[in-house]
Amino acid sequence: MQLTLIRHAKSSWDDPDLSDFDRPLDRRGLRDAPVMAQLVANRKQQVDVILSSTAVRAASTAQYFADALDTEIEFFDQLYNADPRRITDLVASREEQCVAVVAHDPTLSILARHFGPQIPHMPTCAVAWFTWNNDSWREAFRTPPTRVQYDIPR
Repeated sequence: MQLTLIRHAKSSWDDPDLSDFDRPLDRRGLRDAPVMAQLVANRKQQVDVILSSTAVRAASTAQYFADALDTEIEFFDQLYNADPRRITDLVASREEQCVAVVAHDPTLSILARHFGPQIPHMPTCAVAWFTWNNDSWREAFRTPPTRVQYDIPR
């Protein structure tokens, strides 16, 4: 089982009239998202499905990863402002063995620290991978991962 957590890329605050949900990626986000997506693709990290928040910045980030990994995205309103338990419940309901989640902070930092205490924070466009030698998500989430990887944009 492999869980990949991806925090959305940097978003723009240029339009103060936009709601938080509707903020697009800014220049740095538009630069970092394809670079990090390609990093994941170059590492041959398998992703069977991407589960993404419907917020504009998350959906845009997810699209870069889906393109680089040649995989599908499923969008979930509940991933916007989700708590960590909602994310693990959603992943645990899946049959896929390798699931990526594109969502928001502070939730992703809390979840990443839970599975990998060495991860201090999930800055924008950070990617964390957690691997378990289990046959179900519920079993996996009850044990520490056997492997943890963490990358941030440079």
